[in-house]
Amino acid sequence: MPKSADDPKTFEEMDLSPAMIKALQRASYAEPTPVQAGVIPAALEGIDVIGQARTGTGKTASFVIPILEDLLPKREAPGPQALILVPTRELAVQVRDEVVKLAFSRRAQCVALYGGKPIRGQIEKLKQGPQVVVGTPGRVLDHIGRGTLKLHDLWCVVLDEADRMLDIGFRPDIERILRKCPRDRQTMLLSATVPPPIQRLAQRYMHEPTTLNFSAGDVAVETIEQFYFTVDNERKFDLLAKLLERENPRQAIIFCRTKRGVDRLTRRLSKRMKSVNSIHGDMQQRTRDRVMRSFKDAELQILVATDVVGRGIDVSGISHIINFDVPEFCDDYIHRVGRTGRMGREGVAYTFVNPEEGPQLTRIEQRINRMLQRDEIPGFAASAPINDEKAEKAEDKPKPPPPPESAMRRRPKRYRRW
Repeated sequence: MPKSADDPKTFEEMDLSPAMIKALQRASYAEPTPVQAGVIPAALEGIDVIGQARTGTGKTASFVIPILEDLLPKREAPGPQALILVPTRELAVQVRDEVVKLAFSRRAQCVALYGGKPIRGQIEKLKQGPQVVVGTPGRVLDHIGRGTLKLHDLWCVVLDEADRMLDIGFRPDIERILRKCPRDRQTMLLSATVPPPIQRLAQRYMHEPTTLNFSAGDVAVETIEQFYFTVDNERKFDLLAKLLERENPRQAIIFCRTKRGVDRLTRRLSKRMKSVNSIHGDMQQRTRDRVMRSFKDAELQILVATDVVGRGIDVSGISHIINFDVPEFCDDYIHRVGRTGRMGREGVAYTFVNPEEGPQLTRIEQRINRMLQRDEIPGFAASAPINDEKAEKAEDKPKPPPPPESAMRRRPKRYRRW
């Protein structure tokens, strides 16, 4: 949803505090994105908000800014005042970092709670009285059960990437947490898609929410060029090697369906390239943190990942997405592709499709209301057509153009508790 004429054009028009304006300037946030221009004013009024927006649109700041603006002094609320639930450890760390960045020059503490790290250190941080808590549902429930996370001062709950949390089975945990939160609270739900399960969750746990849809007409935005290759399974790796040689991406994520597939592909790529690493749920958290840090710092060029971990990757320099395996679900395709084209930048995505996966490709195209363009590298055509019906229709159409040159050049008043 583009900005309307009534949306604020600058952060100064939002009646933000001088401390927040200073933090935004320090973070080089020049003007609000459409998501921020819509969500921040509504959140500052204290109403419940459902914001439909894909990642990479500035949605994290859209709920972090109003939370920080309305924090009460510790003498009035010594316990956590805001709880942000996220699906993955990586996203918990990124949201915590955003809170810390935007809390510059003010006394506001934030702690991230997630599995894979010793719980004792998190308990010690909770004893220091953070105003904002970010966490995955399982670890948050663990702390609530231990009595180390108390919710009596809570006035705001955020469900970030709500669709993904439900996809990976967190709905029971989320509902248990929400039932333990004060009823007198503000709730914000951010999600790339709002399927019926999300709507039912909102109806049960939110109070007359305002729904703001910032999804473009096409689910995958226009700044992302999208192509597919038809290739037999046994030739996918060779095609990948040729594609990486042709594109020489500034930074790329290659998605596989399984952890084993990630490990196998990483081993093979590492024999050909130096700057390759992987990330998936079976890796130790310390290792995952190290890999993510090197990818964020642009020290790592190629990252091989699974879908669950891929949701937590928010790196602005990603120029290419390669779906080595077709995703199982159409929404996973949307989230994979959304790793590039961040904050309006250009990006390109390639999907490898074997001859039996024509129906999956068709479903993806129907879901995003857009046809993927066929790309070819000499010598890598599949031994059979992708889809008989699609092939017949293609005979009457001109051959799709090659990828644009631009794809080849890519190198380098406030909430009040009532």
